[in-house]
Amino acid sequence: MEKITDYGVMRMKKVVRPKKLEDITPKDSPVVEQQLETNVEAIKKELTDCNDVVFRSLVIENRKATVVYVDGLIDRASQELHGLHQLLTSIPIKNLTVEYLEQQILSVNHVLESTKIDDLIKKVLEGNTILLVDQLEKALVLDVKGGQNRGVAEPETEASIRGPREGFTEQLGVNTSLIRKKIRSKHLKLVSKEIGAETKTGVVVMYMDNLAPENLVKEVFSRLDKIKIDGVLESGYIEEFIEDNPWSFFPQMQNTERPDTVAANLLEGRIIILVDGTPFALILPVSFWQFLQASEDYYQRFHISIFLRILRITFIFLALLLPAFYVAVTTYHQEMIPTNLLFSIAASREAIPFPVFIEALIMEIAFEALREAGVRLPKVVGQSVSILGALVIGQAAVEAGIVSAPMVIIVSMTGIASFTIPRFNMAISIRLLRFPMMVLGGSFGLLGIVLGSIIILTHLCKLTSLGIPYFSPLGPLNWSELKDVFIRAPWWALKKRPTEYVSGNVIRQKN
Repeated sequence: MEKITDYGVMRMKKVVRPKKLEDITPKDSPVVEQQLETNVEAIKKELTDCNDVVFRSLVIENRKATVVYVDGLIDRASQELHGLHQLLTSIPIKNLTVEYLEQQILSVNHVLESTKIDDLIKKVLEGNTILLVDQLEKALVLDVKGGQNRGVAEPETEASIRGPREGFTEQLGVNTSLIRKKIRSKHLKLVSKEIGAETKTGVVVMYMDNLAPENLVKEVFSRLDKIKIDGVLESGYIEEFIEDNPWSFFPQMQNTERPDTVAANLLEGRIIILVDGTPFALILPVSFWQFLQASEDYYQRFHISIFLRILRITFIFLALLLPAFYVAVTTYHQEMIPTNLLFSIAASREAIPFPVFIEALIMEIAFEALREAGVRLPKVVGQSVSILGALVIGQAAVEAGIVSAPMVIIVSMTGIASFTIPRFNMAISIRLLRFPMMVLGGSFGLLGIVLGSIIILTHLCKLTSLGIPYFSPLGPLNWSELKDVFIRAPWWALKKRPTEYVSGNVIRQKN
């Protein structure tokens, strides 16, 4: 990916978007002919051994016709009520034309015309129904998509005590409607794209045209246009392709399955990417501090939000540095430990055969393995594994003299601290960085921890998200926007939107 400067915006040539279905298909695609049998055979040839594709024959005014669809991808009730029933019970027609069928017979909301066989095949595989009539050189595409889909439910990965309970689903149309219900503005724009040579995955880019900077919107489209891959099955595919620094441990995009979180970020000028087939939306650009904030912070009274944010910031340091600090102090800086505590630690480690660093490494790896097992197993079994690992295995390891009791406490506190981070992708980044920090602490003591912290802080200050400084508004410093970083000021004090992401209209509250 090309390096971007001046807040990361490369000029993108204007993309001419086709208005007709034929404009997005190859020019040498076979066309629909007057002979129905020829058209049906052409489609069957391309869909050989596709037993889920149904060819339904019928007669319309003494003319043969064929309806083509994929079983399981359509709404049968809608197809039969607004399509087949209308065709089979229509009044006698003297001059049957495509326009007459479309405008006076079929009651389907969305009907398109097409003359390309390849386009018809594409639309069938997307879940549409195709109507071919003998002696007509055009086919009709009926949008009666349906099938079995998961309903709107409470998000499982972003639980909250106060706030909306609805979450995204795997249906792109449902997700866009959930956002449109929250932002009823003409400025909310939805631009559709298709990525994946084989999967033809639908992607929607959403932004507020009066808030999102035009150069950032163009940059997003430029990066999406450069993706050349056979398939996109989840938004994580796109995230890796368009992020600024793919080698960084830190996530440069926020993913969420909450429509209220998406709506809030749209109102701050950010850009949203929705991918068909996944309930997780991508938010960009983002800052480091967004990953320490929960949507519930803005629903509770600001006193509670301030306390919770300070708690999270404190515990993120514990999640990153606590094991490394314990290893460094007990190995190189015993004089920093109070005498009584030092005697207690020494007594508990008397029978331990491993150095402190190896002991910490064993416990951290075991804890991560137990956490991974708890996630992958079914919920009931996963909870049992977590309790078993925490109580039985931990206690047995202490009694067997493999690890000391203080180390179990340190690892447990570190695990609890990592759970306080609201965003999973940031939490797992901190978990990964914990191991090199332990190596530095075990090798160089507190000097190694300071060195590692400086490297991480320098990297955070240099990192960007869509060209916007990742550590803003702390680096570069913007005093006026710190009221929504370490604390959450009252809503009546948050009169302006973040200036880094908004073009023009930065006023949130009018006097």
